[in-house]
Amino acid sequence: MAHSLSAKKRVRQNQTHRLRNRRAQLKLRGSMKAFLTDVVHGQAEEATKKLPGLYRIVDQTVAKGVIHRNAGARYKSRLNRRLTIARTKSA
Repeated sequence: MAHSLSAKKRVRQNQTHRLRNRRAQLKLRGSMKAFLTDVVHGQAEEATKKLPGLYRIVDQTVAKGVIHRNAGARYKSRLNRRLTIARTKSA
């Protein structure tokens, strides 16, 4: 248990940041799941429309410091690759 005032403040800040980070991660995961569901079910047009919004969410998550910038770049690269594969299969 924290005893000093600064330690108590740090506990409060950590809790706030933890909740913010969890919300951002859940938003990112949910968006990625919706995108990948479209890709798997052959709805490449819908997935293509969702991709810029998903990139924006990834970039926001990186800017908040929730995920590392290299992880964000990796997510974007993998999502784009999945979409490209889905487009070539449907064509």
